[in-house]
Amino acid sequence: MEIKAVVFDIGGTLMEYKNMPNVWVDYYKKGFETARDTLGLDISDKDIAKSIEVLKSYNPRVKYREEDIAPDIIFGQACAHWNCEFGLDEVIDIFYRSMGLTPYIYPETLSELKFLKEHGIIIAALTDVATGMPDELHKSCFPELMPYFDMYVSSLSCGMRKPNPKGLRDIAERFGISPGEMIFVGDEEKDIKTAERFGCRSVLIDRKGSGAQFGQWYTITDLNEVLEVFK
Repeated sequence: MEIKAVVFDIGGTLMEYKNMPNVWVDYYKKGFETARDTLGLDISDKDIAKSIEVLKSYNPRVKYREEDIAPDIIFGQACAHWNCEFGLDEVIDIFYRSMGLTPYIYPETLSELKFLKEHGIIIAALTDVATGMPDELHKSCFPELMPYFDMYVSSLSCGMRKPNPKGLRDIAERFGISPGEMIFVGDEEKDIKTAERFGCRSVLIDRKGSGAQFGQWYTITDLNEVLEVFK
């Protein structure tokens, strides 16, 4: 069956953050402390410790869940015990921006996306957003990629995190195509499982050559090899 659409995961597939923490929960303390110091909030270390525990309870790597939850709900609960005036949106923004993440678009990414676009292939993105991070803040980290996407779907916009296949289903419905006409490219086991649950072909991009086997249809080491999948 002819491939009409390629769906890409973003982090680890099209780009990466050069200084992203290995474990996000390790950053929570610094994030809350930076928000406190920047905004001059009257909250104690004990208040921050309680906020960290609330935020951890929403982290799917700590407590598995597929349903995604809006940042204002997550941080609203994490900060509910703070006995002072503050702007929740400001706290969230400072919390994540203080990480100082440095986006790095892989060298072949833009040329490959341009090639697919020029050949009439539908390009979509399906990405999980970090726990509590606003979608607009997430997208602002890779503005170079956004013009190439015919559809951008995140765990927040579709309401479900991978490996739940709802994001792929939404993309297929939007363009009136079947699972057999789609390929999903990602760098993690959950990406492969998402494709499997939806019924489309899966491509694992194994940039480090680990040889990982998650049941993927194809394995590539960089995006230049996507064209080989079509052949």
